[in-house]
Amino acid sequence: HVQLVESGGGSVQAGGSLRLSCLVSGATTSRYCMGWFRQAPGRERMVVASISSSGLTDYSKSLKGRFTISKDNAENTLFLEMTSLNPEDAGMYYCAAGTGTWLSGCEYTYWGQGTQVTVS
Repeated sequence: HVQLVESGGGSVQAGGSLRLSCLVSGATTSRYCMGWFRQAPGRERMVVASISSSGLTDYSKSLKGRFTISKDNAENTLFLEMTSLNPEDAGMYYCAAGTGTWLSGCEYTYWGQGTQVTVS
């Protein structure tokens, strides 16, 4: 039974930073592609950043280098380091895990419950 549990969200002032974590149980992060998604009220869920099983990373172009996705396979944890936050970054952040190649893309199968980020 695969579970993903996010943590680290909260309320921060514009310009501040947050570090989100996603603890995975029932699966090994080294074998899955993973990603962070954001959903703001009234908007569709969008991918923020993704990381392949081997550690290749990709980001939404709108982030302009402010976010960093990483994972610790020994701890089975996915991270999202967010800096220079602005109100447009606010929303519910979800982590997800799945399978697929870097070329074909990740088919996300498992999702966490989300952690809320508020920027004022």
